[in-house]
Amino acid sequence: MAGRIRERAGDDLEETHEINVTPFIDVILVLLIIFMVAAPLATVDVNVDLPGSTAQAAPRPEKPIFLTLKQDLALAIGNEEIARDTFGTTLDSRTGGDKETRILLRADKAVAYGDLMEVMNLLRASGYLKVALVGLEMVPGAEASAASQ
Repeated sequence: MAGRIRERAGDDLEETHEINVTPFIDVILVLLIIFMVAAPLATVDVNVDLPGSTAQAAPRPEKPIFLTLKQDLALAIGNEEIARDTFGTTLDSRTGGDKETRILLRADKAVAYGDLMEVMNLLRASGYLKVALVGLEMVPGAEASAASQ
């Protein structure tokens, strides 16, 4: 509480019931400056390692269909290597023509992102829109121990 001395006889102090907002405004302005300086720093490009994931594994279908993109960009369904020109017909024979079948797509870590997108476009052109990306299941904290070895 702030008090002010009156110019009259007596020792009574008059109380003022006003809130002093000056310190509050000072703190808000300092925080505003800090956020204005820190916000552009939060948008720096960071290298990421996409194949690893610590997410809970989704349940697999009874008979999963794995489409693999190898390092040399060769395609394989299951263990059978296939040519790109027969991709649609081979996939149709494996799924029984069911376009709602979820395709589990695996790609080598060294495969470029553009090459992976080409395979996803092949799947879309063949009518298969349900695609799941498969990665390594990583245990949280295992990244640090794997990096130190």
